[in-house]
Amino acid sequence: MILLRRLLGDVLRRQRQRQGRTLREVSSSARVSLGYLSEVERGQKEASSELLAAICDALDVRMSELLREVSDELALAELAQSAASDTVPPPMRPMLNPMRVTSVTGRPEERVTIKAPAEAVDVVAA
Repeated sequence: MILLRRLLGDVLRRQRQRQGRTLREVSSSARVSLGYLSEVERGQKEASSELLAAICDALDVRMSELLREVSDELALAELAQSAASDTVPPPMRPMLNPMRVTSVTGRPEERVTIKAPAEAVDVVAA
C-alpha cells in the first residue's frame, strides 16, 4: 500500500537535505516542534495544509513544487505496485507444474502447465 504521508515526508527530507539544513533549523523557522517535523519526515504523522505551508515557507519551496515532486513519486510507486501486482494474488495464483517434453527435433524443451490450487483460502484485509 502506498502511503501519501511517507512519500511527502521523503520529499520534505530531501528538500531539507539538499539545502544542507538540519531538522532543528527548519523546525525553528517553520515554528513546528522538532519532534513533530521529524515524524512528518518519517511519514509517521499526517501534515495539515497549514503545517505544509509553514514547512514550505521555511524551506523556501513552493507548495506546488513540493506536491509536484510528491505526485511524480506517487506515479512511480503506483507503476511499481502495478507491475508487482500483475501477478495474481496468492489465493488465486495458479501453481506452475513444469514438465519436460521432447520436441520433434529431439531437443528437450520446457512446457508449463497451470494447475489450480487444491484448496481456496479466504483472505481478510486488515
